[in-house]
Amino acid sequence: MLSNLRPHSIRARFTLVSGIISLIVFAVIGTGLDLAIWTRIQDNIFKETERVATDWIGSLQPGAPYPPVLKTRINLLQLVDDQGKVVAASTAAAGQSPLSTMRPPNDDRISHGTQCTTRDGCLVLTAIRVPPLETQVLWQGQPHFVYAGMAEPGMLSTHELELLTSAGVLAAAALAAWATWWVVGRALRPVAMIRAKTAEITVSDLSMRVPEPPGCDEIAQLARTSNKTLARLEAAVEQQRQFASVVSHELRSPVAGLHTQLEEALLYPTDVDPMKTITTALSTTERLQAIIDDLLVLARIRSAPPAAPEPIDLGALITEEVATRVHGTPVRTHTTGRVTVLGNKIQLIGVLNNLLVNAQRHADTSVEVTTTRTSDHAVITVTDDGPGIAPHDRERVFEPFIRLEDGRRRDPGGSGLGLAISRAVITAHHGTIEIEDSPRGARFVIRLPLIPAGERTAAMVRTS
Repeated sequence: MLSNLRPHSIRARFTLVSGIISLIVFAVIGTGLDLAIWTRIQDNIFKETERVATDWIGSLQPGAPYPPVLKTRINLLQLVDDQGKVVAASTAAAGQSPLSTMRPPNDDRISHGTQCTTRDGCLVLTAIRVPPLETQVLWQGQPHFVYAGMAEPGMLSTHELELLTSAGVLAAAALAAWATWWVVGRALRPVAMIRAKTAEITVSDLSMRVPEPPGCDEIAQLARTSNKTLARLEAAVEQQRQFASVVSHELRSPVAGLHTQLEEALLYPTDVDPMKTITTALSTTERLQAIIDDLLVLARIRSAPPAAPEPIDLGALITEEVATRVHGTPVRTHTTGRVTVLGNKIQLIGVLNNLLVNAQRHADTSVEVTTTRTSDHAVITVTDDGPGIAPHDRERVFEPFIRLEDGRRRDPGGSGLGLAISRAVITAHHGTIEIEDSPRGARFVIRLPLIPAGERTAAMVRTS
């Protein structure tokens, strides 16, 4: 039930919280201010009544006391004996009963207070005991008391002060709530624009971007991050579309050829050799299976979460793999000490085998593999002495199903996915693979980040 009453808007929530907190804070401030003003007014009246009463006491003479002549707002003044009889009084207090029964304590001759009656309302009073010396001279030691006061000001008696303070508290809290509503609304305005633009973005059109507000606050950073995410998403979707188009095109040809062969065998059973048809169909299905397996490997590398990396000595890895290649063009290796990276050993072996197979296929006499290191990268170079790759084709060969004419001639059954898989693996290892200039043949260069010195020592301890 309470959750339904809670505002759903962030703007409304902030405004409500700000209004409640402001109301509490201003209420505390208003209460303190009200008490301070109320006390200040009373203190001023008490000081004035005390001064008026003291002045009258100082002017008393032996005999019948004369009524005081008042020139201040303190208009109530009475001289009362210890029997409660009014001996003398000001004009406003004449003919009245004693203003108060309040008597100063024995240890203090002055008392302040407020006296309220149903008939006269409330009076702010000061009661002063006449000093013993004056009492002895004037009344033979009989105690007398002077009462000085005035009607309680309307600001105190009618609760006008409390009403004004309450109105000020409410006005201040309302102003704080409105300011919060305005400030939060202005701050969230870019969020509303981002939300509206995001609602317009669909899978069919990922080219739109959300508006980026100026500045470097959290909302601006969110907008920039969202646009970067949209750019990556657009690139991924476009890559997926191109990949699907290429895959469908590459699979259509062998499937169409297989369909044609089987259809001819059914339509012309006497003219078609069934064994030849089956052999050709089996070869076609093997090619389809190879393409599908490579596609699965490529998709798994791009989408599956990476396996836990392990420290790999590239020099030892290359030496072991080259030693297993006893057939084909000779492969020479050159390594420079221990070069350790973090990675997936099986995937890196697959990349190395793919490059060695390509190099041996196109080499004339030899293949050379070297491992070196720079300040922060391990560098693997695979070079052959074959015809090489033209500069304008050096990026194309890493695209799926791209096969140059020389490659089709040397390996008609290839899928055209080997280099695409190799680049995907190296990219997943935060490295690069490129084809660089070479005096003769093709020169593939792989760069992988080295393990930092501290991590390298820890890795050597774990593997030892």
